[in-house]
Amino acid sequence: MAKSEDSEKPGRIKQLRMIAKIIKQANPKGMPIVFLSAVGTLAVVIVIGLVTDYFWYSLFIGVLAALTVGLVVFGQLAQRAQYSLLHGQTGAAAAVLEGMRGNWQVTPAIAVNREQDLVHLVVGYPGVVLVSEGPGNRVAKMLAAEKKRVARVVLGVEIYDIQCGDGEGQVPLGKLQRHLMKLPRNLKKPAVNEVKDRLRSLPRNMPLPKGPMPKGARMPRGPKLR
Repeated sequence: MAKSEDSEKPGRIKQLRMIAKIIKQANPKGMPIVFLSAVGTLAVVIVIGLVTDYFWYSLFIGVLAALTVGLVVFGQLAQRAQYSLLHGQTGAAAAVLEGMRGNWQVTPAIAVNREQDLVHLVVGYPGVVLVSEGPGNRVAKMLAAEKKRVARVVLGVEIYDIQCGDGEGQVPLGKLQRHLMKLPRNLKKPAVNEVKDRLRSLPRNMPLPKGPMPKGARMPRGPKLR
């Protein structure tokens, strides 16, 4: 089974081609920028080698430097392309959060309202982070309610609330990961795992359907807190 699953995964070169197409779709000038940055780096290093009479040595170093610079620029443009494709889509913040590296646990959409505004739950070294998607005038009440609800389960743990969006006082989607990484490290790894265990008992606020409730319909109930 493992071999068949591995064979279905695209190879490294195929993955790079797919990412290059995404970059080109988001920014037609993206790939030329990657090539120019690599060639420019190579040219600068070769010129330094000619001046210092270390041409062959500088050529070797220049190729390595060009590949490194090209890959760095390629990665940055790929990330920007991802953000541009996700921008404006429901659940975009959750997709960005789930791509974070490190000891982070993301639970998408623990609260949803009729307008499809969302609140996501993140647990990491800073403590608990609530991240909202939607206009500030609507998500402020949702964040306050979720913060109060979460505080009952994780007493004494720092809880942060962040509004993701393009409005005043909100964190843009492209800066969301960096914003979380800058939060203070209030917990150690054992405490982070303990908080994760506590929050497993937290019920989700189910989304409300738009329009009037049908007759005889009942709202679903989450598990009771112990």
